[in-house]
Amino acid sequence: MNFLPILEKFHSQYKDIQEQLCKEEVIKDKFKFSSLSGKLSKLAGLERIYQEYKSLLEHLKQAQETIEKEKDPQLLELANEALKSTDDKIKELEKKIVFLLVENKYPSENIIVEIRQGTGGQEAALFAKDLFRMYSKFCQRKGLKIEVLDSHPTDIGGFKEIIFSVKGKGAHNIFKDESGVHRVQRVPVTESGGRIHTSTATVAVLEEPQEIELKINPEELKIETFRASGHGGQHVNVTDSAVRITHLPTGIVVSCQDERSQIKNREKAMRILRARLYQYLRERQISKISQERKQQVGTGERSEKVRTYNFPENRVTDHRVQLTLYKLDKILEGELDEIIETLQEKRAQEELAQYLKDDNKI
Repeated sequence: MNFLPILEKFHSQYKDIQEQLCKEEVIKDKFKFSSLSGKLSKLAGLERIYQEYKSLLEHLKQAQETIEKEKDPQLLELANEALKSTDDKIKELEKKIVFLLVENKYPSENIIVEIRQGTGGQEAALFAKDLFRMYSKFCQRKGLKIEVLDSHPTDIGGFKEIIFSVKGKGAHNIFKDESGVHRVQRVPVTESGGRIHTSTATVAVLEEPQEIELKINPEELKIETFRASGHGGQHVNVTDSAVRITHLPTGIVVSCQDERSQIKNREKAMRILRARLYQYLRERQISKISQERKQQVGTGERSEKVRTYNFPENRVTDHRVQLTLYKLDKILEGELDEIIETLQEKRAQEELAQYLKDDNKI
């Protein structure tokens, strides 16, 4: 198929933004200038592909015209070789185009991931910890930076909830499909009879907007401090270091007690609030009734799973792409590449189908 009409739309956006950035009123407006510069940067990859794709299509056309007119056998052979070589390059480039279209839709390099225990009590909390460890090791392999923003550990070492940020190139595109209910099947450490239990943990992935992308009116915030609570007894109920922030217009509430410092807890709570508020506003823009966070994780019931981790069989199954791998031990060590790439490929094809649906002329 010909991707040129799709790329020409992005090329028009690219040129339009370039022109806007040259206007004096835009240069003087720091907020607008920074916002447009960010958009231009995100479109730069598609612009380079557009120029290369357009050039290859022209070469292909020239080779086809030569074949139609040429009588000399040697020149005809050269033209056929050029045609095949150019056609191969175009096919390879079209694969990149599909993935770039997806990356352009999910360009964020900063995200916030929330993992919570689902059904299964203490075992679910232990599984939430296993998922956090898995993602931590994966990020380490990929050169992505993780920072824990808030956590609520259990007495036996699990997590009722853990919230962390991920920073790095394409973080949102990489983690986008991790949202949902993750199901584990294994013999819990709390089970003396050796019976296999099924538990769940939920994962939600939110974009973390830059401060310039979202301005929050301080007068719309209710900020409270309280004494931290948790197991272990350290730094608990000593000072009012924990922070709770309520965004009054939306009712969004965020609390953070992970740090000893009230200032640091406040900073982290604001980052979580900013991400949740950004998500809330985006959802309103596209007229969704329920929040995407809730859609991502459902109710946490076993029947809503997106992926199953079966310990007795050393198996992981992603139910959305019907992919089953018998290397659970390696996946828990952060080797998620095959699963994530398969999901990205599926999403890329879905995005392409949507682009085609939006423009029936293509």
